Amino acid sequence: MNLIEVYIQEVTRRLPEKNREDIALELRSTIGDMLPDDYGEEDVKAALAKLGSPISLAAGYSDRPMHLIGPRYFDVYVTLLKMILPIAAVISVISMIAQYFIGYGGNEAALNVALSLLGQGIWTVIEVSVQVFFWLTIVFAVIERTDQGKDQQPLTSSLQKWTPEDLKNISYVPEKKAISKCYVFGSLMWTAIWATLYFYADHLVGVYKGGRDGLEFVAATFNQEVLLGYWPIVVMVIGLEIALSLYQLIKGQWTKRMALSNAVLQLVATIVFIVILVNPNVLTAEFLTFMGDVFTVTASEFKTWIVGGGIFIFLLSAAISAWDGFRKARI
Repeated sequence: MNLIEVYIQEVTRRLPEKNREDIALELRSTIGDMLPDDYGEEDVKAALAKLGSPISLAAGYSDRPMHLIGPRYFDVYVTLLKMILPIAAVISVISMIAQYFIGYGGNEAALNVALSLLGQGIWTVIEVSVQVFFWLTIVFAVIERTDQGKDQQPLTSSLQKWTPEDLKNISYVPEKKAISKCYVFGSLMWTAIWATLYFYADHLVGVYKGGRDGLEFVAATFNQEVLLGYWPIVVMVIGLEIALSLYQLIKGQWTKRMALSNAVLQLVATIVFIVILVNPNVLTAEFLTFMGDVFTVTASEFKTWIVGGGIFIFLLSAAISAWDGFRKARI
């Protein structure tokens, strides 16, 4: 076996056909200069070992990258992927839930609804993630191949060549002060969940009893007409929560301004919640009567428990969230 010819073949077959003959001649000359006059197989192996892997050598001769996303754009690519995936996943889940309940007839048991939404949600997230990954990879692969002949140093997230001056724009973020993308994704998901429960409360929130066909919906907790009467301010709260989550995703750490924004959001949401909950008609009579019989109290007494307990829990959680934001901003 002629190891030299096999080696040259392994290099040139990875190159454009128009360049193969010239590079093959160059390699034969280079290898010949590396060998002694009376060489043997071990001399050939030593010379080829110095030249290195045919794949690496071919990459040096090639005028196009032999990788999909190279080091020049890889960091920007990964950063955008981490930023876009959670946002796209949450938006797709919200759209899926809204589309599901637009055609919901109210006859399915809650357990079936939950399982159906869970299955569709998982599949939707997977499908959207694959789409985002595919198209973003295609875009960066095209950019990688149209940027040849230029300085191939890795770029920063602003698509500029790195300089020591860039360090001035980067601040050290302690781990306890950082806002992870999982936290942002969880916040957006929670917004999607409670918004869905609010606008479809008469189908989802209520009293269930076990029956032959599974869980049966006995009585809705909330009067849907009353809830929908507050939809403008509820949509405003949803918008503020989404805006804050995106702001957290961009900043990546707790700051005094972010803590203040979070505190304002908690205050607004608390006021809106209390205004809705103290409405005398927000809880259905069927729900109050049923639960009053369960706890052997009057419907009025049970309503007082629900309203008072709900306000206390919401005030407590809002205060903890606001305090935690300021605490992390001071780290």
